[in-house]
Amino acid sequence: MSNTKSLVNVVIVGIVAFLLLAATPALAEDVAVKIGNFTFGPKELKVKGGTTVTWTNEDDIPHTVVSPNNFRSKVLDTDGTYAFTFTTPGTYTYFCSLHPHMTGTVVVETTTGSITPP
Repeated sequence: MSNTKSLVNVVIVGIVAFLLLAATPALAEDVAVKIGNFTFGPKELKVKGGTTVTWTNEDDIPHTVVSPNNFRSKVLDTDGTYAFTFTTPGTYTYFCSLHPHMTGTVVVETTTGSITPP
């Protein structure tokens, strides 16, 4: 009898935990882009809506992250970071305003899309 009662309790706790986890909305991913040697890496990202992308300057000279009409960082010194959360699906091209040959792209899919790992 005691073993049956313990088994029932474990099953009930498992079902409750499953229902709580299923009701919790999935958190968006956070993705990192490294700035180094006058490049953004990775150069192209594919992310879900709601994803926050953080750029980190690993060069010893300043850089920026600019997507006209979408976002603009301040000048990032060495180890400086800039983060932007993408909520609207679309293709976002960006560049460094100090070194315009440095470019990158973030493709934002609906929240049911897939994420390309960095």
